[in-house]
Amino acid sequence: MAGLIKREDIDEVRQRTDIKEVVDGYVTLKGAGLGSFKGLCPFHDERSPSFTVRPQVGRYHCFGCGEDGDVISFVQKLDHTSFHEAVEKLAARIGFELRYEDGGTGPNREDVGKRQRLLDAHKVADEFFRAQLLTPGAAEGRNFLYGRGFDRAAAEQFGVGYAPQGWDALLKHLRGRGYTDAELKLTGMFSEGNRGIYDRFRGRLIWPIRDIAGDTIGFGARKLYEDDQGPKYLNTPETTLYKKSQVLYGIDLAKRNIAKDRQLVVVEGYTDVMACHLAGVPTAVATCGTAFGADHIKIARRLLSDDGTGGEVIFTFDGDAAGQKAALRAFEEDQRFVAQTYVAVEPTGADPCELRQAKGDAAVRDLIGTRRPLFEFAIRASLKRHNLDTVEGRIAALRESAPVVAQIRDAGIRPAYARELAGWLGMPVEEVSRAVAVAAKRAAQGEAPAGQSGGQGAGSQRTGAAPGIAELPASGVVPSFNRPDPRDPVASMERQALEVALQEPAMLAGETWDRFSVATFRTPAYQAVHDAMRASGPGLTGDPVRWVEQVMHEVPEPLRPLVSELAVVPLPASNAEGVLKYCRDILARLFELQITRVKADKMGQLQRLDASAHPEEFQRLNRELMMLEMERRSLRSDA
Repeated sequence: MAGLIKREDIDEVRQRTDIKEVVDGYVTLKGAGLGSFKGLCPFHDERSPSFTVRPQVGRYHCFGCGEDGDVISFVQKLDHTSFHEAVEKLAARIGFELRYEDGGTGPNREDVGKRQRLLDAHKVADEFFRAQLLTPGAAEGRNFLYGRGFDRAAAEQFGVGYAPQGWDALLKHLRGRGYTDAELKLTGMFSEGNRGIYDRFRGRLIWPIRDIAGDTIGFGARKLYEDDQGPKYLNTPETTLYKKSQVLYGIDLAKRNIAKDRQLVVVEGYTDVMACHLAGVPTAVATCGTAFGADHIKIARRLLSDDGTGGEVIFTFDGDAAGQKAALRAFEEDQRFVAQTYVAVEPTGADPCELRQAKGDAAVRDLIGTRRPLFEFAIRASLKRHNLDTVEGRIAALRESAPVVAQIRDAGIRPAYARELAGWLGMPVEEVSRAVAVAAKRAAQGEAPAGQSGGQGAGSQRTGAAPGIAELPASGVVPSFNRPDPRDPVASMERQALEVALQEPAMLAGETWDRFSVATFRTPAYQAVHDAMRASGPGLTGDPVRWVEQVMHEVPEPLRPLVSELAVVPLPASNAEGVLKYCRDILARLFELQITRVKADKMGQLQRLDASAHPEEFQRLNRELMMLEMERRSLRSDA
């Protein structure tokens, strides 16, 4: 057995190693006074930096969790190595030759720690794959790279390699370097069958997956041949080195730029990372076969120094349904960041690699430059799930999107997005703002968002709806209606219109009925009465008695007293001419309100529309808006 490392050599390694340089490989440090540096602690999750390094004394200390030590203990804890291995790693870093007690020369292969042994095997495999990419048998792999805009220099920069076809090319190579089958089984680079182990990656393009310190810990492999029955991408399985939920491809290349630019770009694949870096976005990384989760966020926050002073995380996703789903999963983790989160989606759905091929490097940079806040993307995604051309669709969309607006951390931005949402929905700003306030209150109280609560009694009032928005009754359930607020000017005008329609139904003849029948009422009780009038039809408008009786028959039973009230309340006029004028004015106001609402709907469609992508639709909506405005002015002139 090898002897212990001499004490004086341990001291020499400790003294000659710059602890700041070592810690900088894991944590972004900033100056914090003379001779001190601060960053987010790598040992616990924190929002404000409390991890302090003082190179002069070779120590670190976290004032949050209490972790402290010297450079050797830091490497032990972060790399999960023994004291022996940590000293040897640091000695190799500074080129210092260690001496051992009892004439030893250090541990031989059998005595090296299991983790370091695995790392060494990955390093050898990495070199093997890269060498294979230059052989005649790898022509298909090189063609794949060239076809996506990557030359030999790009392949070398990212360490891309090739796994030969066959069953044991890598196996023979590593056995020849002294590795046993028992060791190789632990690497994840081999599968096992009845005849023993064989290469996991065969006839595939290979990307080395490295940790933040630059050590290769796994591989990603892309299928090249049609007769390959495996998945398109095949990664190293979970091993003691490789934990996919804690790995970001490209982090070793991007970490310095992430820290410098205070920006992290998350893409979906290895070629996307390559395309971004080559196009001038050197802060790009990718997850490895899993969603961007809590462990990835910890890595990102440490590199960004996510301490509330800026920084941004930009997610790029395909424009398809899977990409939108991934973006919304990312939004669920948004509250873990202090940095602002954004999403960049290319309109045609192209990923960064495809975009670079089609339009060049500048297009990739422009994609990142046109990022949108992630919460805006989440709001728009929720709106797409509803038919915004119907009242029911807009109400459902508001119920789903209001909690998203309520989650916006910046209190100054939240009201602005409530106004944006009102425009997209074509609804009053006040109504949307109230819905957002209700959602924020429910979230603070730990309640489920509106529409997600449990069942309630048929006669109870639902508290999940925003003020002024009626809950749609479930099938077979008798709805309940709140008494309309007499101080609400819109509700008051709607009531007056129904009074006119019930008491003077002759006013609804001809074109007036056509306009009246398509009107919508914001107040649920009044909308139900209007529905009953439409069901009764225009045939009875010449007979006021039968008209009211039929409407009473058509409305839900709880509203019959209201219909009776509307039918008998005195109209504010002293003579027939005054009644006629009053009825005309009220109906004109109703129709003007309908035009205003339709205009708001059209404006919402216009704001949601990409004019450059749909120029004809854009022009059509503008023409319709002009016609509606002319109609509104005509109504006002007639009144």
